[in-house]
Amino acid sequence: MLTSRMKISIVAGALLGIVCIVGAQLRSGFEKEALYLFAFWYNRLLMGVVIGFAKEIQELKRALGRGAILGLLVSFAFYSATGFEDAVGFAAGIGYGVIIEYVAYRFADRG
Repeated sequence: MLTSRMKISIVAGALLGIVCIVGAQLRSGFEKEALYLFAFWYNRLLMGVVIGFAKEIQELKRALGRGAILGLLVSFAFYSATGFEDAVGFAAGIGYGVIIEYVAYRFADRG
């Protein structure tokens, strides 16, 4: 079950989660609690897992659209759990879904 696509997606999600932590800290003036930051990182890691499970698509444009939709769905879970307070983080999740899908599309072994 740990295909190259899954491994790449998980690593990409984990790395983008670190970017999210840094961004959240900068936007909040370094006032976010550790539990909030962990949840933010974990959401991006989960996004990588969800995208990694998705079937390989041959057409890049469709794959990126799917990445945006999956990013939106996974990000919405965190966004709603925080009382709809971080619209920037929610929007970033859509973009991160596209990035994770692109990286998986580009670097995963095919066939």
